Amino acid sequence: MGGRKTWILAKLPEKYIIQGEQVMPYLVFSNTHDGSGAIKIAMTPVRVVCNNTINLALENADRIWSVHHTGDTGTKLEDAKETIYRAEEYMSGLGRAFDMLSKKKVTDAAVKEYISLLLPVPDGASQTAEKNVLKQRGDIMVRYKYAPDLKDMPGNCYRFINAVSDFATHSKPLRETRNYRETLFNKTMEGNPVTDKAFKLVMAS
Repeated sequence: MGGRKTWILAKLPEKYIIQGEQVMPYLVFSNTHDGSGAIKIAMTPVRVVCNNTINLALENADRIWSVHHTGDTGTKLEDAKETIYRAEEYMSGLGRAFDMLSKKKVTDAAVKEYISLLLPVPDGASQTAEKNVLKQRGDIMVRYKYAPDLKDMPGNCYRFINAVSDFATHSKPLRETRNYRETLFNKTMEGNPVTDKAFKLVMAS
């Protein structure tokens, strides 16, 4: 935003092994340049094997929160303790979510159905718009079946969510706008709506 916002990425020292894979917990601190707004803190854990950020919208653990500027040292220490507590709480919740996803077995046909629900063709869509949606659906399916970090994984919802996350964060957009990278950064911080929708779909099934 032209320097109006700043951010810092912090890697927490703990190492988490979830589903036999290393997941590194990161925190992004973002702040307005003039100090007038609250400091926003977001969990951005990274699955190391593929470098994908997976910060799912969990029911029982916050992935993003704020603290307000203050000159009170005691308050700042309490905020720091609260941040570490929330980070650990989120990572524990993420581990439980991954475990549930890994136990939900799916067929290729079911994955195609999930993808269709995830990326529906809008009513009255033009041929070009429909073609673009079908292309994106195919992109997710290819990642699900052939991504190097997923191809040896069992057919389950954990594999599907990782394929969607890979698509949401690494696929080239159909139309690359001037602010594309900033938009993607914000989605990575606050949770990508495509990945969140996929997680909601499989958890409700």
